[in-house]
Amino acid sequence: MIGEVLFDAATIDRRVRELGQAISEDYEGKVPVLIGVLNAAAPFLADLTRAVSIPCEFDVIAVTKFSDVEGIRFQKDTSASVEGRHVILVEDTIDTGMTLGYVVKALLARRPASLAVCTLLDRPTRRIADIQIRYRGFEIPDVYVVGYGLDYLGQYRELQALYAHGTWP
Repeated sequence: MIGEVLFDAATIDRRVRELGQAISEDYEGKVPVLIGVLNAAAPFLADLTRAVSIPCEFDVIAVTKFSDVEGIRFQKDTSASVEGRHVILVEDTIDTGMTLGYVVKALLARRPASLAVCTLLDRPTRRIADIQIRYRGFEIPDVYVVGYGLDYLGQYRELQALYAHGTWP
């Protein structure tokens, strides 16, 4: 069951535009590549890309987390090389940071000119890994969130706002 609205569509839109402005100022004179982590970050990546006022590119990756023994692997990798590029990794939510830590380490091994993390939602109460977040949309409490690309069992991605969900999977 969907609970309270955490952030309505207007609030999300305003914050995404602010993040786009900050990225535009920080990367003036450069052409950053924004790399979104599928699937949940897709709406955020699209809106963020439109909010950036400087030339930029975007790409997507997909990662799968297996059991702690098997670890994490890329299901879909970047389409182009990131070597020498200014990379902004765009994530929907950062929880423990373990998966994102794996992705950051893998991308840094490819020698980008720089790498920054941009997340729509940050849930620091669950953090295990030390993740440096340069661009943060919203800090959220330890609740499960749906809407704006985030789902519960494949449902609710289409919602324009972000809602607390009554069930933690």
